[in-house]
Amino acid sequence: MGQITAAHFIYIPAVLVVGVVIGWILGSRAAADAYAAELRRREEREKRKAEKQAS
Repeated sequence: MGQITAAHFIYIPAVLVVGVVIGWILGSRAAADAYAAELRRREEREKRKAEKQAS
């Protein structure tokens, strides 16, 4: 019951790599969404500023 088999030397690093890959994918998506949201905010500010100056 307390024996560590050779499978652990493959299984544990494989699970860690899968976790890193999933984290990388989710993190890159979140960063892209945050970047797009910031661009939308800047465009809205510029639009409001232009409307304010035009009136």
